[in-house]
Amino acid sequence: MSDTLDVRRGYDRWSAVYDHDANPLVALEEPVVHAAVGDPRGLSVLDLGCGTGRHALWLAAGGADVTAVDFSEGMLAEARRKPGADAVRFVVHDLSQPLPLDPGAFDLVVSGLVLEHLPDPESFFREARRMLRPAGRAVVTAMHPAMFLKGVQARFTDPLTGEKVQPGSHPHPLGRLIMAAVEARFLLRGVGEYAADTAFADRYPRAAKYVGWPMLVVLRLETGD
Repeated sequence: MSDTLDVRRGYDRWSAVYDHDANPLVALEEPVVHAAVGDPRGLSVLDLGCGTGRHALWLAAGGADVTAVDFSEGMLAEARRKPGADAVRFVVHDLSQPLPLDPGAFDLVVSGLVLEHLPDPESFFREARRMLRPAGRAVVTAMHPAMFLKGVQARFTDPLTGEKVQPGSHPHPLGRLIMAAVEARFLLRGVGEYAADTAFADRYPRAAKYVGWPMLVVLRLETGD
């Protein structure tokens, strides 16, 4: 079974509990993405690896025209049943393959916590860049590579079996992610590295063992055209 199929099947299983398992990385990431994006009104936005729609739906509610891509039918089924989902165009597609969308059609690309599941971040950033109009920008987040030093990767507990499932991750160094973006002809406008503090850990106890340790990286990118 291929790595891609492993990841897809893992996320299909995860979809039943993804929105309800108090994932501290998701909680840490979402407000940072909201701040980096700003007001989405009037923007044409491409959400790469949309999962259950956690970014696509607030972007659409904020007035963006949103296309959201994911390869997990389970995750997309959860996204489609949420309020406001009819305002989003959902596309089933494997991000390790070229996107079946018109190049230069989007003002903004958003991608949340996807990169560790892709074997080739270089092709991901090339495709993201290809999708953007002149003066386009991207906000791309990932679990910080330092988390792999703690033995951490994306995982969940299957609610039906109790099995701890790891869909499959690639430990890309931070330097590789940054250079993949630069080599795709993005201008790097910011690299944010975020750790949990004690107040955050009080709200999300699973983060307690990582207080002060980098958990999240956020890349802010522009085309520069």
